[in-house]
Amino acid sequence: MVNQLLTRSIFFFALFILSCQGSQSQNHKEAGIDLGSESSLKLGLENTFAYFPMLKDKRVALVANHTSAMKGIHLVDTLLKEGFNIVKVFAPEHGFRGTADAGEKVEDDIDESTGIPIISLYGKHKKPKPESLSDVDIVLFDIQDVGVRFYTYISTLHYVMEACAESNKPLIVLDRPNPHAHYVDGPIMEDEFKSFVGMHNVPIVYGLTIGEYAQMINGEKWLSNDVHCELIVIHNLNYNRYQLFEIPIKPSPNLPNALSVQLYPSLCFFEGTSVTAGRGTDLPFQCYGHVEMNTHYIFTPQTNNGSKFPKFKDIQISGVDLSSVDLDDLFNQKSLRLSYLLDAYSRINNDPEVFFLSNNFFEKLAGTSDLRKQLIEGKSEEEIRMSWKNGLLNYLEIRKKYLLY
Repeated sequence: MVNQLLTRSIFFFALFILSCQGSQSQNHKEAGIDLGSESSLKLGLENTFAYFPMLKDKRVALVANHTSAMKGIHLVDTLLKEGFNIVKVFAPEHGFRGTADAGEKVEDDIDESTGIPIISLYGKHKKPKPESLSDVDIVLFDIQDVGVRFYTYISTLHYVMEACAESNKPLIVLDRPNPHAHYVDGPIMEDEFKSFVGMHNVPIVYGLTIGEYAQMINGEKWLSNDVHCELIVIHNLNYNRYQLFEIPIKPSPNLPNALSVQLYPSLCFFEGTSVTAGRGTDLPFQCYGHVEMNTHYIFTPQTNNGSKFPKFKDIQISGVDLSSVDLDDLFNQKSLRLSYLLDAYSRINNDPEVFFLSNNFFEKLAGTSDLRKQLIEGKSEEEIRMSWKNGLLNYLEIRKKYLLY
């Protein structure tokens, strides 16, 4: 009992200190001071003074993958070196090592170098079972997100928060920059289309770091049965959400560089269509194509790491190469590029039977049936964007409550 009281005291003292830091960050931003220029960016996992005390003498579970590292050193290795007791690791889509295909089921495993059990949250279970948390005192979450609703690391975050709340376990989220934190865009998710690629009523690009997003999940009471997670967010230091952040480790197999990450919100719509977004090529999410397109850019998708069964495997197709798009221009545009979707649809003769997959995955990605209907009806990009306006304005009011930077 004494140890539990001590843990809670440390927990809420740290929360108080970090809330003060958050207020200072907000004041600096309002005063026009560029926090990113004061000194180099430090990620939440580097802010060790804020969370190491809470791990002392505790049985720790990590929610982590290959991105849970800094300067080539994985968080697991850092914590073990410091003498902390890591009892297990929960791994999201793509697995602990980040090599599994999108949608590929991942089995439980043992980490070869440390012998620590790895429990998959993208296999039989997407939510930690109560028995998986019974030998754990505290959970530590550190995964690099890309800030897009259908990128499933935030869905894993939701289920981890829910499991922690139900088992009365504190959760520490080590915050990381979001490469799309500087804007919001896209249709708001509608309840009818909720799935693991879209669990919350947010736009496609929601403009929050993963720590801010965790606060929103709690604050908006999105966890089942109105449970509340005992959450603490370890801040990034010297972080400016309005500066381009290039993820140092590719967050998943088909997002190999900053350009693919910036194009991803716009090109991922193609995952619900017959058009390929470049999986099985050297330019995943940096090109798109189809057998019925007639362009000068020719490519042949093939099996590779992270794409065992790409669309049009071993078939020569034509399409559009986006690898020369200016990264800074893309970042500064602060919006989805619907022009790619409209272009691809027109190049396939505006034929919905050819363009859209029959499994309604397009609707799950869009979060609404409206976008499919708007394409079929020949709506312009401006008309489509206008239909998002009220939803985005309402969301921006909600988002303001959870901004830390």
